[in-house]
Amino acid sequence: MPRWISPVAGVVVLLIGVLWTLQGSNVITGSGMSGQKLWFLIGLAAIVVGLALLVTGVRRSRKKTD
Repeated sequence: MPRWISPVAGVVVLLIGVLWTLQGSNVITGSGMSGQKLWFLIGLAAIVVGLALLVTGVRRSRKKTD
């Protein structure tokens, strides 16, 4: 598997998590997800997963190039 997939996936999941968190906390309105605590919590979980993917992908990439 190419080394760039994990960091890119981490960034995508992180950005989606930020969007869901902002919608869940009613900062971004106009959606059925707006103001829903469930989407706030799902967004926070997605942020954690995205950060984990990003960090592990960057670390793995650095170890192989050293």
